[in-house]
Amino acid sequence: MTLTKIFNGKILTPHRIISNGCVIIENGIIREVSEKNIDVPEAKEVDAHGKYIAPGFIDLHIHGGGGADFMDGTEEAFLTIAETHAQYGTTAMVPTTLTSEKEDLLKTLDLYEIANKKNTKGAQFLGMHLEGPYFAMSQRGAQDPRYIRDPNPAEYQEVLAHSSSITRWSAAPELKGAIEFAKYLKSKGVLAALAHTDAIYEEVLEGFENGYTLATHLYSGMSGVTRKNAFRYAGVIESAFIIDAMDVEIIADGIHLPAPLLKLIMKIKGADRIALITDAMRAAGMPEGNSVLGPLKTGLKVIVEDGVAKLPDRSSFAGSVATADRLVRNMIHMADVSLLDAVKMISLTPARIMKVDNRKGSLVAGKDADIVIFDENINIEKTIVNGHVIYDALGI
Repeated sequence: MTLTKIFNGKILTPHRIISNGCVIIENGIIREVSEKNIDVPEAKEVDAHGKYIAPGFIDLHIHGGGGADFMDGTEEAFLTIAETHAQYGTTAMVPTTLTSEKEDLLKTLDLYEIANKKNTKGAQFLGMHLEGPYFAMSQRGAQDPRYIRDPNPAEYQEVLAHSSSITRWSAAPELKGAIEFAKYLKSKGVLAALAHTDAIYEEVLEGFENGYTLATHLYSGMSGVTRKNAFRYAGVIESAFIIDAMDVEIIADGIHLPAPLLKLIMKIKGADRIALITDAMRAAGMPEGNSVLGPLKTGLKVIVEDGVAKLPDRSSFAGSVATADRLVRNMIHMADVSLLDAVKMISLTPARIMKVDNRKGSLVAGKDADIVIFDENINIEKTIVNGHVIYDALGI
């Protein structure tokens, strides 16, 4: 039996901050969260030095970091990304693909299985997120247009039969066959999310009723109010606001969504329906300059500047370089969100969306000991996964 006690810190629970309690970990599981610093003689002690003790950050939508992308075709890429983002407080993530050839997609799914078994030094993997290829061409953003198409039952059934590690799949609900696709995903226990879509409210509502319960990177790659023959139609953005039970994920890097929009989303949806995501590409955690979105050999050349990836002609954003700590910091400083709510949006809410809140997302007895320790400015001091310190800023 291994015992660890984290003490002398401010513990963030789902409902309050405990000023000077302690967290007892036994064999990788939280055994107790105490309001007092209780004596556990046999435990290894971790002094939080008055800093915050919080649930680990969960990133639902991430493509890369540390110079690697999940579509690079190597298991090393998976491990590099997991270890890179652990430095910024991420304890669990959902690796995300881009639109691609089916063969490349299947290879990536196979590599996930291999890397998942070797991933002991980085953020845990919670299954794969397939972003595309079933998108509206008009809302493709930086997705490769060569591979965008309507849902094909033979294709997606083959992909889902190939791997049991797919946990979510993003698509445009207005496409031909997209409702049947969502129903099939639901039957397989896979979360359907709407993304890169030009749908109007009626199409979004039908999609929601059939499984599209999460809006992928709200505001990015989706329609707002449109006019057709003088009549106005509510788009996907308005639909996500109208449908109270729809979850949304947001790239809170302060660039994809400026402060007024962060405040608006928070005001309408609230912390229980918002998941903060990095949507990070390979340049996250790297110096600014030239980079590649997607596979290193065949991906899209981009330039990273001003804290975001852009197309070379600077006509559009081409991916985020955010890290989880930056998201929390931005929600506090730009959107006037409380620390508890900001942390909830990158821990308990994403855990609930991915149906792992029975074991992750909050500091509660019986859950996995996924914990981060950070200071007032959300600078990460320690990242702990299943009771093991996988990152220590002090190198201890």
